Amino acid sequence: MKTMSFWNNRNVFITGCTGFLGSYLAKELVNLGANVTGLIRDLVPQSNLYTGEEYKKINMVSGTIEDEPLLERILGEYEIDTVFHVAAQAIVGVANRNPLATFETNIRGTYNLLEAARRSPLVKRIVVASSDKAYGEQTQLPYHEDMPLKGSHPYDVSKSCTDLLAQAYHKTYGLPVCITRCGNLYGGGDLNFNRIIPHTIMSVLKGQRPVIRSDGKFIRDYFYVEDAVKAYLLLAEKMTDLKLEGQAFNFSNETQLTVLELVNKILALMNSDLTPVILNQGSNEIVHQYLSAKKAREVLGWKPSFTLEEGLIRTIDWYRKFFGKDAEK
Repeated sequence: MKTMSFWNNRNVFITGCTGFLGSYLAKELVNLGANVTGLIRDLVPQSNLYTGEEYKKINMVSGTIEDEPLLERILGEYEIDTVFHVAAQAIVGVANRNPLATFETNIRGTYNLLEAARRSPLVKRIVVASSDKAYGEQTQLPYHEDMPLKGSHPYDVSKSCTDLLAQAYHKTYGLPVCITRCGNLYGGGDLNFNRIIPHTIMSVLKGQRPVIRSDGKFIRDYFYVEDAVKAYLLLAEKMTDLKLEGQAFNFSNETQLTVLELVNKILALMNSDLTPVILNQGSNEIVHQYLSAKKAREVLGWKPSFTLEEGLIRTIDWYRKFFGKDAEK
């Protein structure tokens, strides 16, 4: 199998290893035979990283992405070949309340990582996580990779900056970077319960009405985490051979859904007769977003493996196990 031979015994560094995407990425790479080193800021005992046995094979380094000398040490001592930069403060509401902490992690963290990689001659490829939020408000949809990046709220700006920094390091220093822009990631293991999918599932499992902060009409693009992992790995595998360094790729199911439609879909899949509470309090968020994944399909030959419904069923199943006896039968 080509993937196995590519990752077998390859030295890989993942930032945000206990995070939602980072945990899935780390476990998959361990299973593909990679030597994984992960940067971990906080001890999160319930992280998806610790379900299964894979974590026992990961070199865990405690520290922060704001510590450039530490990053340089990791890349050097573990002889890192491939970097996945997925550490971020990823919650829009937190960014609105605490913009400086978000900027420190998402902007300074990114240029520290890129600078450490620039000084590390063994690094051959870097995949940096941007976001669909980096595009900001656009008059035309869906987003495509040639559109300007113009985030206007703290989280969106932090992702526009992350993206532009990666492009600058490629253009100026020839750093071998590719950028991912994904829709809203979801799946089992997301412990940010103020996000709509885990919040809705948790509410139903506890017999409570799910709460929608906005008016329920915001339109989003929801992307299953296991599909995201495959997309990241495929991009890393192909970036050198296809000379993709410096480029960005959208990854998406290309399905638009309002928040209310999504919540109702989860309620239906869980056979619940609960109805959502709509607070109508959403602010500093883009009303309508969705991505075109045409470039990823045509250049990488990529396509998602899971429909929204299949992804949601797997996600619901994960949380049923996670909450166990605390879930209402």
